Order: sequence, then structure tokens, then C-alpha cells
Amino acid sequence: MPEPNETTVLRTLNRGLQILEAIAAGESSATAKTLSRQLGIKIGTCYHLLRTLKAGEYVVRLPDGRYDVGPKAASLSRHLQRRSGPAVELVMVLTRLHHRSQETSYMTGWYHDRLFLQHFLPGPNTVLIPNLDVGCTGFMHARASCKAVLAFLPEETVTAMFDGAEPAALTCRTLTDWDSFMMDLAKVRSRGYATDLEEFTENVCCVAAPFFDRVGAPVGSFTVSVPKPRFQQHGAWLATEVREAASRATSLIRNGQIALTYPDLEPRPARRGSHKIAS
Repeated sequence: MPEPNETTVLRTLNRGLQILEAIAAGESSATAKTLSRQLGIKIGTCYHLLRTLKAGEYVVRLPDGRYDVGPKAASLSRHLQRRSGPAVELVMVLTRLHHRSQETSYMTGWYHDRLFLQHFLPGPNTVLIPNLDVGCTGFMHARASCKAVLAFLPEETVTAMFDGAEPAALTCRTLTDWDSFMMDLAKVRSRGYATDLEEFTENVCCVAAPFFDRVGAPVGSFTVSVPKPRFQQHGAWLATEVREAASRATSLIRNGQIALTYPDLEPRPARRGSHKIAS
């Protein structure tokens, strides 16, 4: 049963946060009019929210009328990165994977009880993937980085991480059936790595491998993302590379060089008759 205050959402605050996110993603190109059109917010309301964010120094207004992230928002980002960012040793493993593969490379880990994208290094021929940036926690059913970790969790824990809502079919290849999803996780356990074959974005494939703590619990994954043609040519080699990176990370953790632990996830009963995946 949710707490009473969890059932109330402040619409104005939500819109303000949407504006802040859009400004951050816009890289100094956002204006009040473009934000109004993009987010479906009335222009008067948009100006009011922008003035409020500007007064709190969460955004700044540039001389030509465009908006950018302000010092307060940047400070929040630094605090989050300090608390949830990857260990230096893991960044070094990611960097090695990036140099060897020459492809966009990602690292995913836990923040409290959620899997999120901690760090990434773009490849020379970067593939732009919408809705995928540091801090991303959604669409676990369609991302190789998440499936690589979920495959090594107890089934009741995986069930607890999905709330039974209708999943997002991001492409025609996205797995939206629970049984098919669980079969896919079984394949991941068997071969030691996960794939995303255009399940998250059309014409983009990913391969990911998990790394583990001292007791064998999955604490993160390394992923390489490539265009479909390059994956068809080099997919097997890339799978070997991400598994090697994950093995290095596991060794560092088990040798005590990195202190990482599996979060205390408490499984809860699945909804009766629910076989759907939450996005």
C-alpha cells in the first residue's frame, strides 16, 4: 500500500523538471518557444517555470535568449556522480574495452536498488541512441547491459523489479512477453553474455557481459554498442572482448581492489496472472 504522499504528483514541479532535462539535452540550443513546442507546455507557463529555475540558478539565460544548465544543476550532477559514479579501476577497464573495440562502450551498475548507466565512452563513429545517457534506468527488458545482470539474479528478484505494466515495444524486435524474456535470460546465463539485437533501437546491436562481487552476485556490466552491419561482422569477437573486460572487473573486486556489493533487493510477490514486463 503506497504512502499517502506517494499518490500525489505536483504537476508544476514535474513540468519544471521536464524543462530542466530538455535544456540539459539541448546543449545550449533551447529557447522558451522551442521548449514550449517540444514539451507541450503553454508559452506563458513555460516562461514562468524558466524564471523560477533561473532564480534558483538551475538554469541560466544566455544573451540571445537561449537557456543552458545553471550552476545549481551542475552541482547536483557532480554530487550524484561522486556518490554513484564508477570506481576509477572500473573506468580503466572500460577504457581498455573502448580502445580495443573502437566502439561506443558503456558501464552499468547499481545505485541503491536500481540498475543505471554509470559511464560511457563514445566510439570514433558514434551511434546516437535516443533516451540513453548517464543515469538511464529504464527499458531494462530491451537493453543488453541490464539483461546481462538480470540473468544472474533470482527469478523472484527479477519479477520484483518489474511492476506488471504494459512494456514498451521500442522496435519490432523488443521482447514484450514474460516467458520469452525469461527464456532470453536463460540463454544469457548459459553463454555468459547478453545481446540486444535491435531491441532498443533500430539498426543498432549491443553485447554485454556481467561482473560479480566476492559472493558471486552481479554488480554491473560492460557493453559495446555498434551498428547492425558491424555487429554481423564482429559480434562474436565483441562478445569475447566484453567478457574479458567483465572478468577483469570481477578479479579486481574479488582481490579486494574495489569495494562493490550487491544491493539488498527484497523480492515481493508477483501480481496474480501478470506475465508482462514493465518498462
